[in-house]
Amino acid sequence: MATPLLHVSRDRLEAALRSSIAPFALEVIALLERAGCEAWCVGGFVRDITLGHPSNDIDIATNATWRDVARICTAQGLRASETGIKHGTVTIYDPARPEAVAEVTTYRADGPSDDSRHPREVRFVHTIEEDLARRDFTMNALAYHPERGLLDCYGGLDDLRSGTIRCIGDPLQRFSEDALRILRGCRFVAQLGFTIDPATLQAMTVRKSLLALISKERIVHELDRLLTGPFVFDALMQTAGVLAFPLPELAAMRNCRQDTKYHLYDVYEHTAHVVQETPPTRLARWAALCHDMGKPAASFYAADGVEHFYGHAHVSVVLAEGLLTRLGFNRPFIRDVLTLVELHDATIAPKRSSVAKAIARLEGRADLFLALCDLKIADARAQTPKYGAVRIEMAQRLKEIARKLVDDEQALSVRDLAIGGHDLMDSGIPQGPQIGSVLKQLLDEVLDERVPNEQDALIERACELSSQTQ
Repeated sequence: MATPLLHVSRDRLEAALRSSIAPFALEVIALLERAGCEAWCVGGFVRDITLGHPSNDIDIATNATWRDVARICTAQGLRASETGIKHGTVTIYDPARPEAVAEVTTYRADGPSDDSRHPREVRFVHTIEEDLARRDFTMNALAYHPERGLLDCYGGLDDLRSGTIRCIGDPLQRFSEDALRILRGCRFVAQLGFTIDPATLQAMTVRKSLLALISKERIVHELDRLLTGPFVFDALMQTAGVLAFPLPELAAMRNCRQDTKYHLYDVYEHTAHVVQETPPTRLARWAALCHDMGKPAASFYAADGVEHFYGHAHVSVVLAEGLLTRLGFNRPFIRDVLTLVELHDATIAPKRSSVAKAIARLEGRADLFLALCDLKIADARAQTPKYGAVRIEMAQRLKEIARKLVDDEQALSVRDLAIGGHDLMDSGIPQGPQIGSVLKQLLDEVLDERVPNEQDALIERACELSSQTQ
């Protein structure tokens, strides 16, 4: 990662921005300006470069109409694709250079929206200042020109320096114009580690019901980016009240105490820590978010006053399946998440045979078993150090054994056996259910190291098993 440029001189910042602009973007800006138009780099490019993050997200805003942009660029041998002409957007590219692509949009101001997502009308305006005014947050309303320098009309640079996410103008209006901005604000916390301005956060909370108007695909896209962000704990804690709308299963977890010697936090804060501690993959993070979802429903106090959560993993599976299905995740992904949730508290002996059998029960999915170990480690790290340390050591041992099994090419599923169904039929075992039953028993014996995973030994043992059932 490059060094952040938050506190360098204006000249140095602008020099860094200039050197970071893709050559083709500079070429398009120069073409437009030689034709008498005005053009600026906008979007996340200025924000990301200022923060020291590499960025190829260079959008160009101009006072030229999309037709003029297309005409000017095609006259120089470039191509224009009408990718969003309703909003004044054309994509310019050079067929001879695959990397040479630039999105150019006419300055505009969005009118009122009936669905809190799409404006009823788009009004094209004449100045970059008017165009920047329609954007969501101050940090995203910065513009840069290779000759005129940095344009900051709304204090975006100061907010970047202070790590503040703040709406431009009236936040209630901004979120009414486009409700997806509510989740974008949450996501930016997870990606940048920033703090949401109190007035902006209040407006996000007030307007959160507008998220019902947003497609589940867009909601999931933002939630995926939030959950896999490097500061996901901050996002989950800061925006808990907002996230409870698209994820109502989270609401009961807040302030659900865990009065046990194993825990430091309520269920929600514990979960936020677990999500942060898991690898930043889609599967790991969603499983972590859901792993204790059933605890509020499963909670009860024994006669000695100790709280217990017996059966919470099963309840979590039920709730997680409802949540993920409602959001439109595909079945294979849902099955993997539910498997991790169901097994996150399961005891597995740190022995080669036990780990091999556990992976076999996952249809040989060593990758899924390793993800389970990661979840166990993250779960333990969010517990009291005294009890968590033992669980961490145990899960790390399980990972080591699993990796050794993979390195040794240990048979972990029926398909890993040195023989298959055709080999059994060639040996005289009749086609039918018996074939599958014999293969499964052979795998069990290979896992127990009672028979080697070798063709001759397996066929001999298969014939013995077959004769025993006749």
